[in-house]
Amino acid sequence: MQPYQHILIAIDYSEFDPAVIQKACNMAKQTQATLSLLHVFDNIAMPDTAYGTRISLDKPSDYALLNSEKNRLRQIADTLGIDHDHAWLIWGSPQQEIVHLAEQQAIDLIVMGFHTKQGLALLLGSTANSVLHHAKCDLLAVHLPAA
Repeated sequence: MQPYQHILIAIDYSEFDPAVIQKACNMAKQTQATLSLLHVFDNIAMPDTAYGTRISLDKPSDYALLNSEKNRLRQIADTLGIDHDHAWLIWGSPQQEIVHLAEQQAIDLIVMGFHTKQGLALLLGSTANSVLHHAKCDLLAVHLPAA
């Protein structure tokens, strides 16, 4: 088995991101892999914007909520030493966009968090579960405390 070359950290801006980031950084250090960072958001309206649109981190926007999303990802990327060319902010469905970006960027490991689901949430599935079933690369799912 080849060591990982390109690891994608998929974050959701939750309080659990540091645990996910730490696991990915440890894996990258062990394998000397390139680290990339992704946040997919669908929590703010983006008029006249199609799902799957990559948002430039370096171009200013008139939309305050979008600037907040961009600043947050830029700050995390800068803290981790990840070049902005390897940090993506995408508006869309997290399940679809994580898998799509991984294929486009030749990612060989996706690191993301997951919560144990119960009741209706278990039946509906989760982002990590969807990525697990659709990604063409490995997935390291970091088990997080119940939200």
